[in-house]
Amino acid sequence: MQAAAQTSATAPAAFRRAVLGRTGRELLRIGVGSSFGIGGRELEQAVEEHGVQYLYWGTLRTPWFGRAIRNLCRRGLREHLFIVVQSYSRLASLVRPSLCVALRRLGIERTDLLLLGWWNAPVWPRILEAALACQERGLVTHLGVSTHQRPLVPGFAGPDSPFAVVHFRYNAAHRGAERDIFPHLPAARSERAGLVAFTALRWGQLLVAPAGAPPELPVPTAADCYRFVLSSPHVDVCLCGPRRGADLRHALTALERGPMDPEELAWMRRFGDAVYAARGNPLPFSIRA
Repeated sequence: MQAAAQTSATAPAAFRRAVLGRTGRELLRIGVGSSFGIGGRELEQAVEEHGVQYLYWGTLRTPWFGRAIRNLCRRGLREHLFIVVQSYSRLASLVRPSLCVALRRLGIERTDLLLLGWWNAPVWPRILEAALACQERGLVTHLGVSTHQRPLVPGFAGPDSPFAVVHFRYNAAHRGAERDIFPHLPAARSERAGLVAFTALRWGQLLVAPAGAPPELPVPTAADCYRFVLSSPHVDVCLCGPRRGADLRHALTALERGPMDPEELAWMRRFGDAVYAARGNPLPFSIRA
């Protein structure tokens, strides 16, 4: 396998790879989600040629994404991958059946992470019990949770939490994690959950000059947006949702270029502020960035 060897040596190794919190797994810091249409063959190439590992068969379990995971496992790459299956179930009785359907479709006996999706309050005890039961049966190695409520993340990620991974939103327009999450985490990765950031592009809004933005303010590329997120040492993996192979290549380019310098970070923050001022919060409920 040529995984990871193809990544440019221009960026420091610590920028390209990180340990995913207390899972103990060292991974490439770009993860790929299934919901936006990336083709199976393009995904397989990203794994085999660039060393992508974090594969999130999440909100939309697209069949071609699932087939790519199956193909990669058949070619002996199962232990290289970190496979994520998400459950939005609010009925405890459906957590294990939904997970088992996913495992059968992927042709695997266990997933690396069962992600409990969209919990903007503490996870209900019965849901957590059902997830822990799946873990005890050997159907899943680690449990995770996804939230849009930043103040919950330090508790979800803390040393006494059952969750080994937490998904949260972070980008140049929504930087509240720098206040509500990052300062409140244990210093050692081994004592906290792995942190996976999503919406680095803010649904594409960071790629277009907003109304009222200073004309001299450059518009970021997708790679710039990913580099901004990955420049935080607290973020272990930045999740991308590519529609096509070119989108994924832009994300991987961020790893090659390395972290942003202070001047670049200041530019991205200024642009993010302009986007937020022009477009507000696109979510249907109030979450201040």
